[in-house]
Amino acid sequence: MRNRFETLHVVIGFCGYLLLVLGAILLLPLLLVFLDGELQKGPLTLLAFVIPSTFAFLAGIVLKRFTKGGSPDGLQSMLVCTTAWLLFSLIGAVPFMIALRASFIDSFFETMSGFTTTGITMFTGLDSLPKSVLFWRALTQWVGGLGILTFFLAVVFRRESGHRLFGAESHKFDIGRPVPGMANTVKIFWGIYTLFTLLICLGLILAGTSAFDGVCHAFTALSTGGFSPHDSSIEYYRLAGYRHWMLIDYIIILGMMMGGINFLIHYRLLTGNARALIDNTEMRYWWGFIAIFGVLIFAERLFKVAPLSLFSLGEAGALKDLEATFRTVLFQVTAILTTTGFSTRDIAGPYFGPVARQLFLVMMFIGGCVGSTGGGFKMLRVAIMVKSVRRQVFRVRTPRSSISNISIDGKVIPIEELRRVTALFFAWIALLAAGGVVTAIFSNLDGYSSFSGIFSALGNIGPCYIPVSVMGKLHPLIKLTYIFGMLAGRLEIIPVLLFVSPMAWRG
Repeated sequence: MRNRFETLHVVIGFCGYLLLVLGAILLLPLLLVFLDGELQKGPLTLLAFVIPSTFAFLAGIVLKRFTKGGSPDGLQSMLVCTTAWLLFSLIGAVPFMIALRASFIDSFFETMSGFTTTGITMFTGLDSLPKSVLFWRALTQWVGGLGILTFFLAVVFRRESGHRLFGAESHKFDIGRPVPGMANTVKIFWGIYTLFTLLICLGLILAGTSAFDGVCHAFTALSTGGFSPHDSSIEYYRLAGYRHWMLIDYIIILGMMMGGINFLIHYRLLTGNARALIDNTEMRYWWGFIAIFGVLIFAERLFKVAPLSLFSLGEAGALKDLEATFRTVLFQVTAILTTTGFSTRDIAGPYFGPVARQLFLVMMFIGGCVGSTGGGFKMLRVAIMVKSVRRQVFRVRTPRSSISNISIDGKVIPIEELRRVTALFFAWIALLAAGGVVTAIFSNLDGYSSFSGIFSALGNIGPCYIPVSVMGKLHPLIKLTYIFGMLAGRLEIIPVLLFVSPMAWRG
């Protein structure tokens, strides 16, 4: 067992490598600084990226040189993971502070929201912001989509202990590997991720968006992050009168679905197994929830919120209205369930009724599939919880000697995994309650809105029932609570709790 100094050396040493990677990533927005002519307006955006990049490079070199490094064990990998995400968010906040003159806490919030692919924003007037800054927002979500450490492992790291870092960041079930070896698995996932990003980007450009919008929305759709360069999100294209705005909606829907599905399923599809979309429990739950939530919200809209009359609209008008309702509902259900958070209609506005607004909160909790870029509790864990309830009912009405193991797709779930799911569920409920109470105490929001904020943060979803104009004016303690919630939700709580535990640092 290592002592606390050895643990610190290992954590700091790995963070040195990671800061070098961050320094390189921070230079990418400089392309927009030069290409978009931002230098003509002054050197502010140039400095906004050069300064934090230089700091990250220097800090990385120092940390690497003056620490012993070493191979991390499981606990230390979790500490590396949480420390890395905090450092990336802290240093990544500097561009907002310099270019937008935003406060530290708002900038830190925005970057944490980006890297965790949450999508809650502190900023308004996005359409008029420098493109380099908007690109940085989108880039944080793309890098954070599959994970900061998995990106590092894919492009730099070569040690055998990399599988522990991968496991610490994707603190989830054993989702399987497409090929033997952690390094090959990470490369395949990032290859698929890059390919899908390019396809979404190309589709959006062909549908009429600018190349800049295509890149930004491809980054944030597949990563299920939801940052948009427009205040009105994807609704911008309808409001601006784009010719193929409906096609843009459908392309974004497809992109969000790609991000919300386990990337092992994508690998199986790309290697010729079309049944991968329906041949396992989680995918059947995935399609089932999309259908159930979609039908309920569609029916509420059609028969209660805005009743449709075939006679008053005429057959053509009715079909057009049905398609618009179908597309809007499918878009929003997909956006919430994948925890992307894009919108074509305000989820708190009059378009959606009370049933939809309640179901949106349920979807924020459920989230996407394991092994995806989506947040939330995860679809597979919901399936396990359902099977656990069924098992308890089964045990009551059958002899105690009856075997009643919980299995998923023929694989028995170990008791240790069941305990972890139960503990994680309790931790989610506790954090949701605590965050809702903090919001209610330090704001004038009602209870419904207060809870929606922490649902959004912990589920890494973005939209909630707190307007963006109000979000930016919330008490700093609420913002810090949401920052903690975003990080805890993205890393699945356990690594973050270990990070704040003094016992974990004692080796």
